[in-house]
Amino acid sequence: MTKRAILLILDSLGIGAMDDVPQVRPRDTGAHTFRHILDQAEKMEIPNLEKLGINQLLHHPRLQNPKPLASWGSLNLQHEGADSYAGHQEIMGTRPRKPIREPFVHILPQVRKTLERKGYQVEVPNPDLPYLWVNHAVVIGDNIETDYGQIYNVSGALDVIPFEEVLEIGNIVRREVQVSRVIALGGNGVSPKQLQQSVERREDGLIGLNSPKSGVYNKNYHARHLGYGVDPTKQIATLLIQKGWPVHLIGKMQDVISCEGAETFPGVDTEQVMKDIENSFNHLKRGLIAATVQETDLAGHAEDVNRYSQKIMQVDRHLGLLLPQMGPDDLLLISADHGNDPTVGHSQHTREKTFVLAYNKKLPAVSLGNRDTLSDLAATLAQFFNVPCPENGKGFYEEWLHAYS
Repeated sequence: MTKRAILLILDSLGIGAMDDVPQVRPRDTGAHTFRHILDQAEKMEIPNLEKLGINQLLHHPRLQNPKPLASWGSLNLQHEGADSYAGHQEIMGTRPRKPIREPFVHILPQVRKTLERKGYQVEVPNPDLPYLWVNHAVVIGDNIETDYGQIYNVSGALDVIPFEEVLEIGNIVRREVQVSRVIALGGNGVSPKQLQQSVERREDGLIGLNSPKSGVYNKNYHARHLGYGVDPTKQIATLLIQKGWPVHLIGKMQDVISCEGAETFPGVDTEQVMKDIENSFNHLKRGLIAATVQETDLAGHAEDVNRYSQKIMQVDRHLGLLLPQMGPDDLLLISADHGNDPTVGHSQHTREKTFVLAYNKKLPAVSLGNRDTLSDLAATLAQFFNVPCPENGKGFYEEWLHAYS
Protein backbone atom coordinates (compact mmCIF):
# COMPACT_ATOMS: atom_id res chain seq x y z
CA MET A 1 0.00 0.00 0.00
CA THR A 2 1.25 3.45 -0.91
CA LYS A 3 0.40 6.04 1.73
CA ARG A 4 2.77 8.96 2.14
CA ALA A 5 2.70 12.42 3.64
CA ILE A 6 5.10 15.31 3.12
CA LEU A 7 5.26 17.99 5.79
CA LEU A 8 7.21 20.93 4.34
CA ILE A 9 8.05 23.84 6.63
CA LEU A 10 9.31 27.06 5.04
CA ASP A 11 11.12 28.45 8.05
CA SER A 12 9.87 31.92 9.07
CA LEU A 13 7.44 32.53 6.17
CA GLY A 14 4.72 34.16 8.30
CA ILE A 15 1.51 35.77 7.03
CA GLY A 16 0.77 38.56 9.46
CA ALA A 17 1.31 39.67 13.04
CA MET A 18 -0.53 37.75 15.73
CA ASP A 19 -3.40 39.57 17.44
CA ASP A 20 -1.43 39.75 20.71
CA VAL A 21 1.61 41.47 19.17
CA PRO A 22 0.69 45.03 20.32
CA GLN A 23 0.72 43.78 23.91
CA VAL A 24 3.53 41.21 23.95
CA ARG A 25 5.89 42.20 21.08
CA PRO A 26 5.14 45.75 19.93
CA ARG A 27 8.30 45.82 17.79
CA ASP A 28 6.60 43.26 15.50
CA THR A 29 3.53 45.43 14.90
CA GLY A 30 2.71 45.45 11.19
CA ALA A 31 4.88 42.43 10.38
CA HIS A 32 3.77 40.33 7.40
CA THR A 33 6.72 38.43 5.99
CA PHE A 34 5.14 36.95 2.87
CA ARG A 35 3.22 40.08 1.86
CA HIS A 36 6.16 42.42 2.34
CA ILE A 37 8.44 40.16 0.29
CA LEU A 38 5.83 40.27 -2.47
CA ASP A 39 5.69 44.05 -2.11
CA GLN A 40 9.43 44.61 -2.48
CA ALA A 41 11.11 41.67 -4.23
CA GLU A 42 12.56 42.40 -7.66
CA LYS A 43 11.28 39.04 -8.86
CA MET A 44 8.68 36.64 -7.48
CA GLU A 45 7.41 33.85 -9.71
CA ILE A 46 5.65 31.13 -7.70
CA PRO A 47 3.21 29.47 -10.11
CA ASN A 48 2.91 26.26 -8.11
CA LEU A 49 2.11 27.99 -4.83
CA GLU A 50 -0.40 30.05 -6.81
CA LYS A 51 -1.99 26.87 -8.18
CA LEU A 52 -2.18 25.40 -4.70
CA GLY A 53 -4.02 28.52 -3.52
CA ILE A 54 -1.65 30.71 -1.52
CA ASN A 55 -3.45 33.85 -2.71
CA GLN A 56 -6.61 32.71 -0.96
CA LEU A 57 -4.70 33.88 2.12
CA LEU A 58 -2.46 36.67 0.84
CA HIS A 59 -4.84 38.47 -1.56
CA HIS A 60 -1.85 40.12 -3.20
CA PRO A 61 -2.22 41.86 -6.58
CA ARG A 62 1.11 40.46 -7.72
CA LEU A 63 -0.24 36.89 -7.64
CA GLN A 64 -2.71 35.02 -9.82
CA ASN A 65 -5.94 33.55 -8.42
CA PRO A 66 -6.56 30.23 -10.17
CA LYS A 67 -9.05 27.78 -8.72
CA PRO A 68 -7.03 26.36 -5.82
CA LEU A 69 -5.84 22.78 -5.81
CA ALA A 70 -5.22 22.74 -2.05
CA SER A 71 -7.21 23.58 1.04
CA TRP A 72 -6.00 26.69 2.80
CA GLY A 73 -5.99 28.19 6.27
CA SER A 74 -3.92 29.95 8.91
CA LEU A 75 -2.36 28.73 12.14
CA ASN A 76 -1.76 30.69 15.33
CA LEU A 77 1.37 30.27 17.42
CA GLN A 78 0.66 28.77 20.83
CA HIS A 79 4.28 29.05 21.98
CA GLU A 80 5.53 32.33 23.40
CA GLY A 81 7.54 34.66 21.21
CA ALA A 82 8.57 33.45 17.76
CA ASP A 83 11.04 30.61 17.96
CA SER A 84 12.03 27.96 15.43
CA TYR A 85 12.68 25.23 17.97
CA ALA A 86 9.51 25.86 19.96
CA GLY A 87 7.60 26.24 16.71
CA HIS A 88 8.81 22.90 15.38
CA GLN A 89 7.97 21.13 18.65
CA GLU A 90 4.49 22.64 18.44
CA ILE A 91 4.23 21.53 14.80
CA MET A 92 5.04 17.98 15.91
CA GLY A 93 2.30 18.05 18.52
CA THR A 94 3.92 19.28 21.73
CA ARG A 95 1.86 21.54 23.96
CA PRO A 96 4.15 24.52 24.65
CA ARG A 97 5.41 24.99 28.23
CA LYS A 98 6.54 28.27 29.70
CA PRO A 99 10.33 28.46 30.12
CA ILE A 100 12.18 31.27 31.84
CA ARG A 101 14.05 34.02 29.99
CA GLU A 102 17.51 34.70 31.32
CA PRO A 103 20.78 35.88 29.75
CA PHE A 104 23.53 33.32 30.07
CA VAL A 105 25.70 35.57 32.21
CA HIS A 106 23.21 35.15 35.08
CA ILE A 107 23.63 31.37 35.15
CA LEU A 108 27.28 31.27 33.98
CA PRO A 109 28.84 30.71 37.45
CA GLN A 110 26.53 27.77 38.18
CA VAL A 111 27.18 26.14 34.79
CA ARG A 112 30.93 26.68 35.20
CA LYS A 113 30.99 24.96 38.60
CA THR A 114 29.03 21.97 37.28
CA LEU A 115 31.32 21.52 34.28
CA GLU A 116 34.44 21.81 36.44
CA ARG A 117 33.01 19.28 38.88
CA LYS A 118 32.63 16.88 35.94
CA GLY A 119 36.27 17.30 34.97
CA TYR A 120 36.13 19.90 32.21
CA GLN A 121 38.64 22.71 31.94
CA VAL A 122 36.59 25.91 31.98
CA GLU A 123 37.72 29.52 31.59
CA VAL A 124 36.21 32.98 31.25
CA PRO A 125 38.84 34.44 28.90
CA ASN A 126 37.56 38.03 29.02
CA PRO A 127 35.68 39.22 32.12
CA ASP A 128 34.46 42.24 30.12
CA LEU A 129 32.90 39.89 27.53
CA PRO A 130 31.95 36.91 29.71
CA TYR A 131 31.39 33.53 28.10
CA LEU A 132 32.61 30.03 28.96
CA TRP A 133 35.57 28.53 27.11
CA VAL A 134 35.61 24.76 27.63
CA ASN A 135 38.51 22.41 26.90
CA HIS A 136 40.07 25.00 24.57
CA ALA A 137 37.48 24.19 21.90
CA VAL A 138 33.93 25.09 22.95
CA VAL A 139 32.20 28.45 23.44
CA ILE A 140 29.13 28.58 25.70
CA GLY A 141 27.06 31.76 25.62
CA ASP A 142 23.83 33.31 24.47
CA ASN A 143 22.34 32.64 21.07
CA ILE A 144 22.55 36.16 19.63
CA GLU A 145 20.44 35.32 16.57
CA THR A 146 17.12 35.01 18.42
CA ASP A 147 15.00 36.54 21.19
CA TYR A 148 16.51 37.78 24.42
CA GLY A 149 17.28 35.13 27.01
CA GLN A 150 15.64 32.20 25.19
CA ILE A 151 18.53 30.09 23.91
CA TYR A 152 22.09 29.22 24.89
CA ASN A 153 24.59 27.92 22.32
CA VAL A 154 27.32 25.34 22.98
CA SER A 155 29.56 25.77 19.91
CA GLY A 156 32.52 23.53 19.13
CA ALA A 157 35.47 23.46 16.73
CA LEU A 158 35.01 19.92 15.42
CA ASP A 159 38.57 19.60 14.13
CA VAL A 160 39.62 19.69 17.78
CA ILE A 161 36.70 18.11 19.65
CA PRO A 162 34.20 15.49 18.41
CA PHE A 163 30.56 16.51 18.15
CA GLU A 164 29.60 13.75 20.61
CA GLU A 165 31.58 15.56 23.30
CA VAL A 166 30.06 18.92 22.37
CA LEU A 167 26.65 17.26 22.74
CA GLU A 168 27.63 15.82 26.13
CA ILE A 169 28.55 19.34 27.29
CA GLY A 170 25.26 20.60 25.86
CA ASN A 171 23.31 18.02 27.85
CA ILE A 172 25.05 19.11 31.04
CA VAL A 173 24.08 22.72 30.34
CA ARG A 174 20.51 21.64 29.52
CA ARG A 175 20.12 20.03 32.95
CA GLU A 176 21.30 23.18 34.69
CA VAL A 177 19.09 25.77 32.98
CA GLN A 178 15.39 26.42 32.34
CA VAL A 179 15.47 28.50 29.15
CA SER A 180 13.57 27.33 26.09
CA ARG A 181 16.51 25.74 24.32
CA VAL A 182 20.17 24.76 24.43
CA ILE A 183 21.81 24.15 21.05
CA ALA A 184 24.91 21.98 20.75
CA LEU A 185 26.54 22.78 17.41
CA GLY A 186 29.80 22.79 15.54
CA GLY A 187 31.59 22.48 12.24
CA ASN A 188 34.89 21.49 10.69
CA GLY A 189 37.40 23.90 9.23
CA VAL A 190 36.91 26.28 12.16
CA SER A 191 39.81 26.92 14.52
CA PRO A 192 39.37 27.57 18.25
CA LYS A 193 40.83 31.03 17.63
CA GLN A 194 38.10 31.73 15.04
CA LEU A 195 35.46 30.76 17.57
CA GLN A 196 36.85 33.10 20.22
CA GLN A 197 37.27 35.96 17.76
CA SER A 198 33.61 35.59 16.74
CA VAL A 199 32.15 36.18 20.20
CA GLU A 200 30.18 39.44 20.27
CA ARG A 201 28.03 41.54 22.54
CA ARG A 202 24.60 42.37 21.09
CA GLU A 203 23.03 45.80 21.58
CA ASP A 204 20.71 44.42 24.27
CA GLY A 205 23.65 42.95 26.20
CA LEU A 206 23.54 39.29 25.13
CA ILE A 207 26.99 37.77 24.65
CA GLY A 208 27.60 34.83 22.37
CA LEU A 209 29.07 33.44 19.20
CA ASN A 210 28.24 35.08 15.87
CA SER A 211 27.72 31.69 14.22
CA PRO A 212 27.72 32.78 10.54
CA LYS A 213 30.86 34.87 11.10
CA SER A 214 32.64 31.99 12.86
CA GLY A 215 32.22 29.63 9.89
CA VAL A 216 30.61 26.75 11.82
CA TYR A 217 27.89 26.44 9.16
CA ASN A 218 30.31 26.06 6.27
CA LYS A 219 31.70 22.52 6.54
CA ASN A 220 30.23 19.37 8.13
CA TYR A 221 27.83 21.37 10.27
CA HIS A 222 26.30 19.42 13.17
CA ALA A 223 23.58 20.58 15.55
CA ARG A 224 21.29 19.15 18.21
CA HIS A 225 18.54 21.23 19.78
CA LEU A 226 17.74 20.39 23.40
CA GLY A 227 14.36 21.69 24.47
CA TYR A 228 12.56 22.48 27.71
CA GLY A 229 9.48 20.39 28.53
CA VAL A 230 9.58 18.42 25.26
CA ASP A 231 8.58 14.73 25.26
CA PRO A 232 9.34 13.22 21.82
CA THR A 233 7.23 10.14 22.61
CA LYS A 234 4.11 12.32 22.42
CA GLN A 235 5.02 13.79 19.03
CA ILE A 236 3.70 12.58 15.69
CA ALA A 237 7.07 11.40 14.39
CA THR A 238 7.64 8.99 17.27
CA LEU A 239 3.98 7.93 17.33
CA LEU A 240 4.35 6.92 13.68
CA ILE A 241 7.57 4.98 14.32
CA GLN A 242 5.88 3.14 17.18
CA LYS A 243 3.14 1.98 14.80
CA GLY A 244 5.56 0.82 12.13
CA TRP A 245 5.43 3.80 9.78
CA PRO A 246 8.79 4.97 8.37
CA VAL A 247 9.80 8.59 9.09
CA HIS A 248 12.35 10.70 7.21
CA LEU A 249 13.53 13.98 8.78
CA ILE A 250 15.22 16.36 6.34
CA GLY A 251 17.16 19.62 6.71
CA LYS A 252 16.69 21.64 9.87
CA MET A 253 13.84 19.30 10.85
CA GLN A 254 16.38 16.63 11.80
CA ASP A 255 18.32 19.21 13.84
CA VAL A 256 15.37 20.13 16.04
CA ILE A 257 13.18 17.01 16.21
CA SER A 258 14.27 13.96 18.22
CA CYS A 259 12.83 10.71 16.89
CA GLU A 260 14.56 7.43 17.56
CA GLY A 261 14.26 5.22 14.51
CA ALA A 262 13.79 7.98 11.95
CA GLU A 263 16.15 8.33 8.99
CA THR A 264 17.81 11.74 8.99
CA PHE A 265 19.14 13.86 6.15
CA PRO A 266 21.03 16.96 7.32
CA GLY A 267 21.36 20.03 5.14
CA VAL A 268 20.96 23.80 5.00
CA ASP A 269 21.18 24.33 1.23
CA THR A 270 17.64 24.68 -0.17
CA GLU A 271 18.41 22.81 -3.38
CA GLN A 272 19.74 19.86 -1.41
CA VAL A 273 16.78 19.84 1.00
CA MET A 274 14.27 19.81 -1.86
CA LYS A 275 16.18 17.06 -3.71
CA ASP A 276 16.26 14.99 -0.53
CA ILE A 277 12.48 15.36 -0.28
CA GLU A 278 12.10 14.19 -3.87
CA ASN A 279 14.47 11.25 -3.36
CA SER A 280 12.65 10.18 -0.20
CA PHE A 281 9.31 10.46 -1.96
CA ASN A 282 10.54 8.33 -4.85
CA HIS A 283 11.93 5.59 -2.60
CA LEU A 284 9.47 5.62 0.28
CA LYS A 285 6.18 3.88 -0.44
CA ARG A 286 4.64 4.60 2.95
CA GLY A 287 5.29 6.95 5.85
CA LEU A 288 6.14 10.57 6.67
CA ILE A 289 8.68 12.89 5.07
CA ALA A 290 9.12 15.96 7.29
CA ALA A 291 11.45 18.68 6.05
CA THR A 292 12.40 22.26 6.82
CA VAL A 293 13.81 24.81 4.39
CA GLN A 294 16.10 26.92 6.60
CA GLU A 295 17.56 29.40 4.12
CA THR A 296 14.34 31.43 4.09
CA ASP A 297 14.94 32.17 7.77
CA LEU A 298 18.58 33.03 7.16
CA ALA A 299 17.49 35.54 4.50
CA GLY A 300 15.10 37.07 7.01
CA HIS A 301 17.87 37.48 9.57
CA ALA A 302 19.98 39.13 6.86
CA GLU A 303 17.02 41.47 6.10
CA ASP A 304 17.48 40.54 2.46
CA VAL A 305 14.15 40.60 0.59
CA ASN A 306 15.55 39.42 -2.73
CA ARG A 307 17.45 36.50 -1.25
CA TYR A 308 14.26 35.52 0.56
CA SER A 309 12.23 35.61 -2.67
CA GLN A 310 14.89 33.54 -4.47
CA LYS A 311 14.59 30.79 -1.86
CA ILE A 312 10.78 30.76 -2.11
CA MET A 313 11.03 30.52 -5.91
CA GLN A 314 13.55 27.69 -5.56
CA VAL A 315 11.07 25.75 -3.41
CA ASP A 316 8.28 26.51 -5.88
CA ARG A 317 10.25 25.09 -8.81
CA HIS A 318 10.69 21.80 -6.95
CA LEU A 319 7.00 21.74 -6.05
CA GLY A 320 6.39 21.78 -9.79
CA LEU A 321 8.34 18.51 -10.06
CA LEU A 322 6.75 16.93 -7.01
CA LEU A 323 3.04 17.65 -7.43
CA PRO A 324 2.52 15.61 -10.65
CA GLN A 325 4.00 12.55 -8.90
CA MET A 326 1.55 12.61 -6.01
CA GLY A 327 -1.17 9.97 -5.99
CA PRO A 328 -4.61 9.80 -4.38
CA ASP A 329 -3.16 8.37 -1.14
CA ASP A 330 -0.49 11.04 -0.74
CA LEU A 331 -0.82 14.14 1.41
CA LEU A 332 1.17 17.38 1.19
CA LEU A 333 1.13 19.92 4.04
CA ILE A 334 3.06 23.18 3.58
CA SER A 335 3.41 25.67 6.42
CA ALA A 336 5.85 27.73 8.50
CA ASP A 337 6.85 28.10 12.15
CA HIS A 338 6.69 31.90 12.72
CA GLY A 339 7.68 35.04 10.79
CA ASN A 340 10.94 36.86 10.05
CA ASP A 341 9.88 40.00 8.19
CA PRO A 342 12.99 41.44 6.48
CA THR A 343 11.30 44.86 6.19
CA VAL A 344 10.07 45.38 9.76
CA GLY A 345 13.16 47.20 11.04
CA HIS A 346 14.98 44.51 13.01
CA SER A 347 16.71 41.24 12.11
CA GLN A 348 14.97 38.89 14.56
CA HIS A 349 11.98 36.58 14.23
CA THR A 350 8.54 38.18 14.12
CA ARG A 351 5.49 36.82 15.93
CA GLU A 352 3.22 35.98 13.00
CA LYS A 353 0.57 33.42 12.25
CA THR A 354 1.48 30.98 9.52
CA PHE A 355 -0.25 29.64 6.43
CA VAL A 356 -1.21 26.04 5.77
CA LEU A 357 -1.77 24.55 2.34
CA ALA A 358 -3.09 20.96 2.36
CA TYR A 359 -3.11 19.03 -0.90
CA ASN A 360 -4.57 15.62 -1.66
CA LYS A 361 -5.37 14.70 -5.25
CA LYS A 362 -8.84 13.32 -4.47
CA LEU A 363 -10.01 15.84 -1.85
CA PRO A 364 -11.62 19.23 -2.61
CA ALA A 365 -10.04 22.59 -1.88
CA VAL A 366 -11.85 24.12 1.10
CA SER A 367 -11.16 26.78 3.70
CA LEU A 368 -9.63 25.37 6.87
CA GLY A 369 -10.18 28.61 8.77
CA ASN A 370 -7.96 30.32 11.32
CA ARG A 371 -6.76 27.59 13.67
CA ASP A 372 -5.54 27.76 17.26
CA THR A 373 -2.15 26.07 17.08
CA LEU A 374 0.60 24.79 14.81
CA SER A 375 -0.05 21.40 16.45
CA ASP A 376 -3.07 20.97 14.18
CA LEU A 377 -0.55 19.81 11.56
CA ALA A 378 0.56 16.89 13.74
CA ALA A 379 -3.01 16.03 14.70
CA THR A 380 -3.97 16.01 11.02
CA LEU A 381 -1.13 13.62 10.22
CA ALA A 382 -2.29 11.36 13.06
CA GLN A 383 -5.75 11.20 11.47
CA PHE A 384 -4.28 10.59 8.03
CA PHE A 385 -2.15 7.67 9.23
CA ASN A 386 -4.72 6.45 11.79
CA VAL A 387 -2.31 6.54 14.75
CA PRO A 388 -2.83 7.92 18.29
CA CYS A 389 -3.07 11.70 18.52
CA PRO A 390 -0.15 13.75 19.81
CA GLU A 391 -0.61 15.61 23.07
CA ASN A 392 -1.77 18.80 21.36
CA GLY A 393 -3.75 19.95 18.34
CA LYS A 394 -7.01 19.31 16.52
CA GLY A 395 -6.74 17.57 13.17
CA PHE A 396 -8.62 18.72 10.08
CA TYR A 397 -8.20 15.60 7.90
CA GLU A 398 -11.47 13.99 9.03
CA GLU A 399 -13.51 17.17 8.46
CA TRP A 400 -11.80 17.52 5.09
CA LEU A 401 -12.87 13.96 4.23
CA HIS A 402 -16.41 14.87 5.30
CA ALA A 403 -16.38 17.74 2.80
CA TYR A 404 -15.43 15.20 0.10
CA SER A 405 -18.22 12.79 0.99
